[in-house]
Amino acid sequence: MNIHEYQAKEILRGYGIPTGTGIAVTDASEARKTVDDMGGPVWVVKSQIHAGGRGKGTFKESTAGEKGGVRVTKDADEAVAFVEQMLGSTLVTHQTGPAGKQVNRIYIEEGADIARELYLSLLVDRETSRISFIASTEGGMDIEAVAEETPEKILTFSVDPVTGVRPFHGMRVAYALGLEGAAVKECVKLITSLYQLFVEKDCSLVEINPLIVTGDGHLKCLDAKMNFDSNALYRHPEIVAYRDETEEDPKELEASKYDLNYIALDGEIGCMVNGAGLAMATMDIIKLYGSEPANFLDVGGGATKEKVTEAFKIITSDPQVKGILVNIFGGIMRCDVIAEGVIAAVKEVGLQVPLVVRLEGTNVELGKQIINNSGLSVIAADNLADAAEKIVKAVKG
Repeated sequence: MNIHEYQAKEILRGYGIPTGTGIAVTDASEARKTVDDMGGPVWVVKSQIHAGGRGKGTFKESTAGEKGGVRVTKDADEAVAFVEQMLGSTLVTHQTGPAGKQVNRIYIEEGADIARELYLSLLVDRETSRISFIASTEGGMDIEAVAEETPEKILTFSVDPVTGVRPFHGMRVAYALGLEGAAVKECVKLITSLYQLFVEKDCSLVEINPLIVTGDGHLKCLDAKMNFDSNALYRHPEIVAYRDETEEDPKELEASKYDLNYIALDGEIGCMVNGAGLAMATMDIIKLYGSEPANFLDVGGGATKEKVTEAFKIITSDPQVKGILVNIFGGIMRCDVIAEGVIAAVKEVGLQVPLVVRLEGTNVELGKQIINNSGLSVIAADNLADAAEKIVKAVKG
């Protein structure tokens, strides 16, 4: 689960971590009062979407201007105008894709006296099964670009969960970032607080980019991004309260209501599979035979007829789906349940694209019999390779 910058900063302040002062608005009518209340002399107007690269992004609407999704001004009237221009407009960044995302929130923040821009993040390192820190002197840039062009400017280290974070970790970061004076002590405190936040809130990513050194030599988090482990959200109702469903894919949102593991992709063949590993293999073999998967969809091992029906509806609601491949290996999942769910869904929503079904495992003969007697135009497949070949051929003509 992702949250907005202004929400992430609220969490940071709860751990005593310094950030700028700002106010989020969702209506242009709030802009004038907000700008006047903040007083200036510098206002930073930031679009709030779940994507990076906002400052370098562009708006689809010409009325939104050409200055990107993050703008700085010393003119109160211009700050208000920026809010009015950006709210409701569609911002396109390198992370949103060409469709972009609609800006429904604006964060108006006080200006900052920036002496240096740095980079700092924490994430779960899959290789070490530990929380790792990444720090760089190249703040304000995409860390991927820094890693590719100047990897020597990046410090990475993991923290032993037995000892937890210690003062020497903070000193190591401070030294790598070239900090001096009060900023060194502040860095030690910052590293300790961020680690505590990361563990207590079950984060999967905390990114501060940039972390700045102010003109008077102090540290401040100028931007913040946080992701949380969705499997741990039951422990954090305060985090769930931050959820912005307008930022989520409607199909993924609908799938979550039925406990379906669904991720929308850019391809043309919709997939319904049971088991994450089999789903990945199904997507791979679709690519091997010359097409692209339109989604990852794992219905799970204990799916009901109703759950399968909803999964089928979600797949067919994607306008770019030109064919559907149902690939079920019945262990816990019964093939006859899948067959009944597919038939119920097709009868309810109709079938406008080719459908290939491959069933194997528990009650497979009954499942095939149900489909064969349904009167539906379904293409049967004997194995996974056969299924992939048939659906790609049906889609490609």
